[in-house]
Amino acid sequence: MKLFTALVLTLTFGMAASLANAGTLESPQGSVILTVSGAIENTNGDGVARFDKAMLEALQQRTTETATPWHEGVVSFEGPLGSALLDAVGASGETMQVTAINDYSAEVPVSDFYDHEVILALKADGKYMRVRDKGPLFIIYPFDEKPELSSEIIHNRSVWQIKAIDIK
Repeated sequence: MKLFTALVLTLTFGMAASLANAGTLESPQGSVILTVSGAIENTNGDGVARFDKAMLEALQQRTTETATPWHEGVVSFEGPLGSALLDAVGASGETMQVTAINDYSAEVPVSDFYDHEVILALKADGKYMRVRDKGPLFIIYPFDEKPELSSEIIHNRSVWQIKAIDIK
């Protein structure tokens, strides 16, 4: 009986700690460059998670060196792993509607971010991407590491000038 009581108390405190952490994203200090909404658990606004550059750079980073259809030669892209962003917001959906500054949008499976080490590139060849350079954020798949990703479907998911992600 003591073991059962200890187990129940452990589970209860564990769930309480988990719930206490829900919704605990820090607030952006700089200009917001990405807003995540929809099926998310952690927010820092009215049902949304807003990120400035520093918050995105605090997430797990990756460098992907790859050629793309939109660049000449191989480019070294740097930015947070898409999976790290999804984990930070506590995403629970299966798809994302990714929207650019010009309102172009594409539906991207959440599984892509976990299965392919997709990044939200902030930098290209060591320089922050400006809007005129497809920034501030650009979905980059590791095309050279996984040639099977070089398809029209995946290219259409490679949204640049990202401003929002809605998890569904």
